[in-house]
Amino acid sequence: MKIKDKYLEALKTFTDFVTISEWAIKFSEMYPDELEKANKQALNQKTDTTGLREIAARMSSSLSSGAFSKYVQIDDSERPKKVKYITENEFEEHTQNEIDEDIEPLKRQDIINTAKDNMKILELYRISEFENIQKAFKLFFSVDFEIDHAEALLNDSKQGRHHPNNLQFLLKHHNGKKNKKSWDRFSFDEQVDYIKKTISLQSLVADKFNIEIDTKILESLINRLKAVY
Repeated sequence: MKIKDKYLEALKTFTDFVTISEWAIKFSEMYPDELEKANKQALNQKTDTTGLREIAARMSSSLSSGAFSKYVQIDDSERPKKVKYITENEFEEHTQNEIDEDIEPLKRQDIINTAKDNMKILELYRISEFENIQKAFKLFFSVDFEIDHAEALLNDSKQGRHHPNNLQFLLKHHNGKKNKKSWDRFSFDEQVDYIKKTISLQSLVADKFNIEIDTKILESLINRLKAVY
């Protein structure tokens, strides 16, 4: 059995995503002779290393070179990245999902452009004010709010509208988790509470990032939001 096949056999024993280190440990348990060889090779290395670390490094290098592209799904949303063995059918499904995700921004923009072509000037102004307020939160508070469509534009069962009455602010992380789900839109009071709690959390680390939290600016932005919400 080739070393690549042994790597995959070890990964198959896991049912969920695992780190490269966990994968390397399982491989070493299943193939102690390979670990013994790696330990001997590690002794000849100039840098301080071990056989287990050498195995993990080889796995990582193989992943980077695409050696496992059809068999291993990579989740690099966190560090360290995690991997999972996938079947051929799962690979094809994963590939199609990635294609769909890559073209989603274009589909979303088409919906937005079509909606804007039919909007009244006041509706366009309200949307532009949402965008300006979003930029102000980033500039003055270093907070990455995103403008979310409460009823998602690409929801599978009911497509939401691009309209100011469907907009709200969410943190990037929350918006990413929401994805194509539709939520009840925040009431204005709920939106203000969400914003203020976010800014309150930011204030705990403000001095570490040289951020000055000015409550007058915050109240001004909230008043502007109230006028267009």
